[in-house]
Amino acid sequence: MGNHSRVPDFLLFEFSEIREIQILYFFSFLVLYLAILIGNLLIVSAITFNHHLHTPMYLFLLNLAIQDLGTTSVIVPKSMVNMLMNTRHISYLGCVSQVFLLVFFLGSDIWILTVMAYDRYVAICKPLHYERIMNKQFCFYMILAVWVSNLLNGLLHTCFTFGMSFCSNIINQFFCDIPQLLKLTCTGLNQNEIKLIVFVCVLGVACFSFILFTYVSIFTAVLKIRSLEGRKKAVSTCLPHLIVVSMFLLSAFIAHLEPPSSNLNLASTVMYSLIPPLLNPIIYSMRNNSIKLALSKLLNMGNSLKKTVLLFSFVLGGKLLGEKVGLSLVVQIDACTLISGADLGAANNDLAG
Repeated sequence: MGNHSRVPDFLLFEFSEIREIQILYFFSFLVLYLAILIGNLLIVSAITFNHHLHTPMYLFLLNLAIQDLGTTSVIVPKSMVNMLMNTRHISYLGCVSQVFLLVFFLGSDIWILTVMAYDRYVAICKPLHYERIMNKQFCFYMILAVWVSNLLNGLLHTCFTFGMSFCSNIINQFFCDIPQLLKLTCTGLNQNEIKLIVFVCVLGVACFSFILFTYVSIFTAVLKIRSLEGRKKAVSTCLPHLIVVSMFLLSAFIAHLEPPSSNLNLASTVMYSLIPPLLNPIIYSMRNNSIKLALSKLLNMGNSLKKTVLLFSFVLGGKLLGEKVGLSLVVQIDACTLISGADLGAANNDLAG
């Protein structure tokens, strides 16, 4: 990291030089970010507080929601602050942190989707062995492997990226993105970075091939199901995951194309980094009755809690008001007693005189 003195900070992509348009972008990102937060937090809360959903399928969905929350929270808040403060700057350490966290969270997406595909494969193709294969210990180790591998992936990518010298500090992106940072290097890609990129690409292709294999097997098994109701149930179980995988691959493909203009570059980046976290909760809750029921119970719990808080506030307020009125009456009675005593004393003095 010896290039810290050469590049003290970086300049991110400027959405517009017109202040009014910057404010418009700020509110657009704010609405998008709040929608992502609310949607994914509802999924996390519904699964966490409903013990009936503590099954492999929903635990993987819980991790996917956490990953979506992490990805958007790394990208969006800093961009919103820059828009609001009318600046483009991000510190060197801030950029390092953003790259590490982005690789850590965004890189786990394909792994979680792969694990979810295997879970659906076992559920449809080997239903009698599902509980034995997808036991809690095995699921825990798979989730742990996803996060630990991406932790190492984030550390390696960050060290190799910022171990190179930068000839410029202007990033053509609204966050610190590795492909854009590599364009700023003076020496180009080193051998370690090339090896790491090749390794990650091979793993990505392997994950995609495995997902493709699982769904070919799933659809083959579905076609063998004789009852129409059984087919519908199998398809409805796998359809949300298939839509999410397709959306992820499509957005990733579009994002890695070279757009002819900065506006198209911005649109493709928003598509692969923000649109999947926005749509994932909608897709998984739209056709899933268990999630719908859990969300309904969660909202009812929230309404009950709200009513309890209001009732407690009302009772507490009435009690305080009663104490205040009682104290006022005591003061008034004491004052009247004092006044009556004074008048009685004065009358006695007159009689004595």
